[in-house]
Amino acid sequence: MSNFKTTLKDLQTTELFAPNRSAAWEFLSGYTYPWESLPDIRDFIFKLGASLDDCEYETPQPNVWIHKSAKVAPTAYFGDGDAVIICEEAEIRHCAYIRANVLVGAGAVVGNSCELKNVILFDKAQVAHFNYVGDSILGYKSHFGAGVITSNLKSDGTQVVVKLGDDLLETGLRKFGAMVGDNVEVGCNAVLNPGAVIGAGATIYPLSMVRGFVPPNSIYKKQNEIVERVTR
Repeated sequence: MSNFKTTLKDLQTTELFAPNRSAAWEFLSGYTYPWESLPDIRDFIFKLGASLDDCEYETPQPNVWIHKSAKVAPTAYFGDGDAVIICEEAEIRHCAYIRANVLVGAGAVVGNSCELKNVILFDKAQVAHFNYVGDSILGYKSHFGAGVITSNLKSDGTQVVVKLGDDLLETGLRKFGAMVGDNVEVGCNAVLNPGAVIGAGATIYPLSMVRGFVPPNSIYKKQNEIVERVTR
């Protein structure tokens, strides 16, 4: 592993995500670390949904707001009673399961047989094939390959911590999947373990098991083998 110099600042909301690339930006920018927002996503989406223009958004069922320019497959399912917003030009494909408390950003894609719960997708993020994304935030133009999973609950049920080098940062959260920065590429069938934080511009190799913090603009090959991205 290269000698990356990482600090707590690297985990902050403003380091992982560029401003104004999500309808949730003003909300998220009020938190030092983005996972601090997870317990408040539901209330935020309800509040934002109630403010949306009826001329632009349809409400096919209570607490579900879908922009009229979005493409939604007739087989997509939205959980009853919980808040969901689908922004302009987003695409919700066949058999997507949007469970609860989800904001899908402008131009974002939720693909076939994907399941989302308590999630914010920034604009143009893509989870296109057989993905589970729970209690997570995915940045602008981030992309999950087929079968990528965010594991949001530890096997022993204890609270999730974020690992930064040898330091453990307590989150106070039992449910916490992954914070994925802008322009991150995650290869097929990778698993992001509870509390994973992926810096902007990083690439995760297929079949990886990711824990802790992956620095920005790096390539994660496997645990303890993270290299700097070389610009040519």
